[in-house]
Amino acid sequence: MEGTEKGLNLEREGPRAMKRLAGVGVIFALAGALFLLSFEIPSMPGQLGPAFWPRMTLVLLMVSCGIKAFEVLKERRMEKKESVAEDGEIMAGRLIAMILLTFATVYLMEVLGFFLAVVFFMFAFLGIAGMRFGLSMCSVSVLGTVALTYLFVKVVYLPLPKGYWAFEGVTLFIYRLLMII
Repeated sequence: MEGTEKGLNLEREGPRAMKRLAGVGVIFALAGALFLLSFEIPSMPGQLGPAFWPRMTLVLLMVSCGIKAFEVLKERRMEKKESVAEDGEIMAGRLIAMILLTFATVYLMEVLGFFLAVVFFMFAFLGIAGMRFGLSMCSVSVLGTVALTYLFVKVVYLPLPKGYWAFEGVTLFIYRLLMII
């Protein structure tokens, strides 16, 4: 009986895995095509220019597609005991929560400032993704935000939202602690 269930599971997983790989391949191809088109954006010598961030995003998207393809192939080889429907329902709920969190963070960034909004975003995102509350979750949120803040403010010279009311003072205090200003 157990072998039959595994056989049915593999029959169901095979085409599903191929569809997922095809989807990843399509996204990878589109990102590659857009990356090549990004070289038509005029840039100034010696500066990052307006094409830097789109190119960087597209390269990271292609890398994440490669990682996802590897995961799909690895999953196909491993036996799964969870039902496909349960995984889909759990993942859909988490995905919706992550999307809503992203929209909320964009709105709150003006109010709280970049630093505080991104710390809260990363903390909540990791929680939704399944990471347990603890030192690692806090350190990833704070250190990741510090790294992003240094990158945007010191390397790219991008002015970030500081927030309103008391949040502006908190942001400036954090910038002083980090020796950004």
